[in-house]
Amino acid sequence: MDTATPTAPGITGHVQFDPPQFAHLGMRPELVVNPVEDERIWVELEPNVWFRPLFFDMNNGSHGEVLRVKRGGILSRHKHSTPVHGFVIKGEWRYLEHSWVARAGGYVMEPPGEIHTLTVDNDDEMQTVFIIQGPTLYLDEADRVVLIEDNFHLIETAAKHYEKVGLGADFVKQFIR
Repeated sequence: MDTATPTAPGITGHVQFDPPQFAHLGMRPELVVNPVEDERIWVELEPNVWFRPLFFDMNNGSHGEVLRVKRGGILSRHKHSTPVHGFVIKGEWRYLEHSWVARAGGYVMEPPGEIHTLTVDNDDEMQTVFIIQGPTLYLDEADRVVLIEDNFHLIETAAKHYEKVGLGADFVKQFIR
């Protein structure tokens, strides 16, 4: 049986699931996140930088997202304490600190501890699926941590955004496992 989780007005079936096989043991259902048909699902992080949640795993602190950046958008200088995996689905991007460019169809594995600044140079929109296994640490010029972006922060940010755009703060709950 294909069922949609309760969603906000104007959004139906964005996340779908079947009842979990081991619900009696507390298992949460799988997650099927459908393509975005409503721009309100994208949560702004910085000017010209948005994310849309795919999942928040509250047991191990990982999350999946699609990051969208348009020309001029920069994801501020940051590092990760755990590996990050990315698959580019649209456009291209690069790190200011590196010579390579990640292009549509390409895969990037970032080792922990490396400091980088994501940017999009051309006029195209970039979208990349990222699986982030722990917090993102945003740094100032002196390498001091100015923001810890973990699941708690991202869920709160998304809840505020969804409330503001009329989807309701609870919209984010469908991504939490």
